[in-house]
Amino acid sequence: MRAFLFSVAALLLFSVLPAQEPPPDAVFLGGKILTVDAGFTVREAFAVRGGKIVAVGTTAEIRRLAQPGKTSTHELGGQMVLPGLIDSHVHAPAAAMFEFDHEVPDMETIADVLAYIRARTKVVPAGQWIQTAQVFITRLKESRYPTKAELDAAAPQHPVNFRTGPDNMLNSLALQKCGFDRNFQVSDGGPGYLEKDANGEPNGLTRGISRYIKTPGGRAATEAEQLGRLQALFRDYNQIGFTTIADRGASAASNQQYLKLRERGALTVRVALSQTFPTIGSMDSILTAIDQIAASPLRREDPWVHLIGTKIWLDGGMLTGSSYMLKPWGRNENYGIRDDTYRGVLNVPPDRLLAMVRRVAQHGMQFTAHAVGDAAGTTLLEAYEQVNREIPVRPLRMGITHSNFMTADTVAQSARLGVVLDIQPIWLYLDTRTLVGQFGYDRLRYFQPLKSILAAGGMTGGGSDHMLKIGDLRAINPYNPFLAMWTTLTRRAKWYDGELHPEEALTRRQAIEFYTRNNAFLLFWEKELGSLEPGKRADFIVVDRDLLTCPVDDVKTTRVLQTWVEGKAVFTR
Repeated sequence: MRAFLFSVAALLLFSVLPAQEPPPDAVFLGGKILTVDAGFTVREAFAVRGGKIVAVGTTAEIRRLAQPGKTSTHELGGQMVLPGLIDSHVHAPAAAMFEFDHEVPDMETIADVLAYIRARTKVVPAGQWIQTAQVFITRLKESRYPTKAELDAAAPQHPVNFRTGPDNMLNSLALQKCGFDRNFQVSDGGPGYLEKDANGEPNGLTRGISRYIKTPGGRAATEAEQLGRLQALFRDYNQIGFTTIADRGASAASNQQYLKLRERGALTVRVALSQTFPTIGSMDSILTAIDQIAASPLRREDPWVHLIGTKIWLDGGMLTGSSYMLKPWGRNENYGIRDDTYRGVLNVPPDRLLAMVRRVAQHGMQFTAHAVGDAAGTTLLEAYEQVNREIPVRPLRMGITHSNFMTADTVAQSARLGVVLDIQPIWLYLDTRTLVGQFGYDRLRYFQPLKSILAAGGMTGGGSDHMLKIGDLRAINPYNPFLAMWTTLTRRAKWYDGELHPEEALTRRQAIEFYTRNNAFLLFWEKELGSLEPGKRADFIVVDRDLLTCPVDDVKTTRVLQTWVEGKAVFTR
């Protein structure tokens, strides 16, 4: 019997780590290891060698693999370990540099906005621009734009641009500087228009024509300063548990920043890139731009920086009143909507969109587009449907970025085509109050319908759309993944009583997979990342509570105690 037990023990040990393998560099023992493998297995311990997971099992099994002087031992004391978290949508270089010139306060009311502008008049010389960035009206208590008159009163000697997403509210001097008068017409073939009052005069609001507003940049930063701030942002990502991000607005310049950090061994997060290209101009020039992206050396397999495809902006924003909707928005003076037939702004006509998608597919790349409204999503899916008749799109994992407003049909169609959805729960948390006021509860039935997407066999992952500022709760948009997970679990929102269609809430397992396993798939890294299994990279975090059993409201205040990337600690609290 003793011999039999010995042979069983030997067999179990062999299943944990193959014979004649070198000892692990490190073992992590006595924890609650949430592997997020296909079975969502919970284990006690794991071993790391050469930056990869080499074994998972019981504490006793993994402890036997350690060799004195060769293996470091880490006792977890029952703490929960998860795979490193992944944010499927950030704009890291711009976010890092936003407050390089000066710190920008939080703004929750029109009074806050006007106070900031008045304060800037004391610093900015008369005649020079003052502007805000991404102060979304859905997140102001008044849920409206500041008026042209209010901006005039706050800064009578300065052109002022209240910039929010693709739309802007300008004061009188800014309108003059841009040449926006009653006779202005869009002349470059692109989208957008100038809003006018009952007398035909500009009222200050512009839709989708930011390209005509030429404002000078702030104080120039050196390359060292830019890279330093980007590293500071990445350290902040690490402290909240992120080990991988996707830049969903990458440019040639930002790609070079990532590469420089890569070459110096200074990256503490992995970066997947969706590079942008112009959508205005001749189709020949647009297709050439796509070809140039396809020829990038960043398309080669690399565990740190990898170009996976392209990104465009297909419609406007729900936070500004310009997302492209199947039904009219409905009149709303706060949004500046006075036309009963207004459905938002479509930036790219369907025929041109189809040509872009086809060219990206021909290069074997992922295409994704900012598509907020349900009509924008429908338009994009139709382009994918047509290309799918020529080139199978499922292997390319074509995307819809944001995909906030959906329908039962688009949920089913995206699943059938293998289209992946990059969705931001923070928008539900911050913007539900205003959206329910605008559209009504029933029209939001398929707003971020996460449970329906997964039930249909679709794939979706979580992002933040982090745009500006460093700080997981002070940023625009906040990038704290535990607040986002809590939002997917509860469908509860700031300044809103009740839950937004709780039938679309995720389970705890689904919420965790949303930021790990699912996002790894969205970014073509599922063989390397997203779970803690032998052969995968040793990216993991240790947290201060059990996310499977703690009270649901405690999920949103979870703290990360340690973050490890490639088997190396990059953050310790």
